[in-house]
Amino acid sequence: MQIDAIPRFIEKQFLLITILLCSVALAYPPSFTWIKPHIPLGLGVIMFGMGLTLEFGDFREILRKWPVVLLGMAVQYIVMPLAAVAISFVFGLPPAVLIGMVVVGACPGGTASNVIAYLAKANVPLSVTLTLASTCVAPVLTPAIIYMVLEKQIHIDFWGMVESVFWIVVFPLVDGLILRRLLRRKLDPLIRFFPSVSIIVIALLIACIIGLNQQTLLAFPLLVLLAVAVHNAIGLASGYGLARLARCSKQDARTIAIEVGMQNSGLGVALAVKYFGAASALPGALFSLWHNISGVSLARRWSKPDNQ
Repeated sequence: MQIDAIPRFIEKQFLLITILLCSVALAYPPSFTWIKPHIPLGLGVIMFGMGLTLEFGDFREILRKWPVVLLGMAVQYIVMPLAAVAISFVFGLPPAVLIGMVVVGACPGGTASNVIAYLAKANVPLSVTLTLASTCVAPVLTPAIIYMVLEKQIHIDFWGMVESVFWIVVFPLVDGLILRRLLRRKLDPLIRFFPSVSIIVIALLIACIIGLNQQTLLAFPLLVLLAVAVHNAIGLASGYGLARLARCSKQDARTIAIEVGMQNSGLGVALAVKYFGAASALPGALFSLWHNISGVSLARRWSKPDNQ
């Protein structure tokens, strides 16, 4: 097998690779749970790889698309919380689960959305910008939304979130951008391998999440899982549909769909446990699993040449 054939094979089969690793993680969690302390590093590696494939000019173009950024944030913080409430009432979910749904719906976009946007060949600079923007306003908007819907007060560590996003997203991305600018074409032989590296890393991270939540999955709260899947689907569909109605390009619409549909469920779990109890963390835990699976599936579909 030629060297170039290896990354092509991995890119073509990344959904199968993810399913296989997740199956192993579900059967024997310790095979992947050891990755947990290294999740930020894994995401950083992927963001570094993204930086190598981008140019600073890509982000200058995003500045001219500020209405698109505002649209993505509006859909993020309006549709997802409202959808959480509506789904909870339609499914007749218990109060604790309703709280968890609302908390997840009020969270910003997750870092994994940048990875999926990269794999889906969407607009990565726009995805990164949306993640940064929604995260920066999250310490204000997330507690405000939760208070308006649940009439419960919570507090988010603003500087903690900023520091986390800086080291996981901004720092490795800028490093990649700088290295690409300095070395230019010397990196071209290596860059073609980064999509396959990203696929392996994201598959390992998803398997880790599966292993960490094995008991939750084996308990199989079908109704809650279904509610979470519908919530995610509404985020993806509304992000894409509203972006297209606003005459965004297909690439930008897909980016907004991914950003809206993939919440920072890790933050949602942490807030739910801290302020509302373990039962309210269930939707966040399930969301963290499901949105990665749906995201990988979408990325596989959208990355095909006939879907560009």
